[in-house]
Amino acid sequence: MSLRQLPEHQLVTPAPRPGRRLRIALLSAAAGILLAVLWSFELVDKTIGDNVANTVLGHDAKATAITGTAAGLLFAFVSGFAGTFTACNIAMAASVGPMSQVSDTDKPPLRALLRPVGWLALGMIAVSASYGVVGVLLGDRLPQLSTDVVDGVPVRLIQSSVVFGVIGLALTYLGLAALGLLPDVFAHRPVGRVVTIGALVGGFLIGRPYPLFNKLFHWAADTGNPAYGALAFTLQSLGNILLVTLIFAVIVLVTRGRFIRWMADPRRATVVTGALLVALGIFTVVYWDLRVPARFGIGWFPSMPYN
Repeated sequence: MSLRQLPEHQLVTPAPRPGRRLRIALLSAAAGILLAVLWSFELVDKTIGDNVANTVLGHDAKATAITGTAAGLLFAFVSGFAGTFTACNIAMAASVGPMSQVSDTDKPPLRALLRPVGWLALGMIAVSASYGVVGVLLGDRLPQLSTDVVDGVPVRLIQSSVVFGVIGLALTYLGLAALGLLPDVFAHRPVGRVVTIGALVGGFLIGRPYPLFNKLFHWAADTGNPAYGALAFTLQSLGNILLVTLIFAVIVLVTRGRFIRWMADPRRATVVTGALLVALGIFTVVYWDLRVPARFGIGWFPSMPYN
């Protein structure tokens, strides 16, 4: 059978040339920087996040105390979902490209969907559940729960800058590696890439300063039960990826798997995966290590009028 006679989803197009890959990386990095400049934490944290949590819970999520284990676990999932678009979680959107690469194109759409979501959740839960246990055992000894200030900067934000800086660099490296600009340890291990990204998404909790998560963290620590901490943090992370999972599911089911077959093309997979990872990785580094410190007089960063 000639190449022209092959089904469309089996046609293999050449990977982008090195020069084009570099341009994709630079444009993606520029997009990440621009997003960090334009980002409105007031919009995503309060207007969107607080309103979503208040609506789903039926009361003021911040002002109402958590009463009981069931209420705490519900709060964990809902607050995670409400924080989908916060600066400490938006980078999880970079998982869409890698997830499409581990789907089985020979399976029905639903089964093709479950595999990548399962691998993402595996990496994520391993980290978030472990941190839930550690968080309960250490409690207020963690900077994340401290109210101390160092040179005018809350220590919890110092932890955020360090953690998200590392995660942002890791995402950027994965993106550059996917584009072929750096060595790629996951070149023939797409599942490993998805599990690793899931672990990085779970790691968001280690630096998250989001007020609703802070409230959940204090509740979990106050219970003194590591099992509650593990379960609550797992539900928080599952809430974090709920929307992106639903969007991915809708795309897969509506296109009846054609999107996954379309993404099976190496060139498309390289561009989408690399561009998303670089853009959101750079955003994470710039936002947390340049913009946030600048708010406390450390360095300079441009500010929009609405911020």
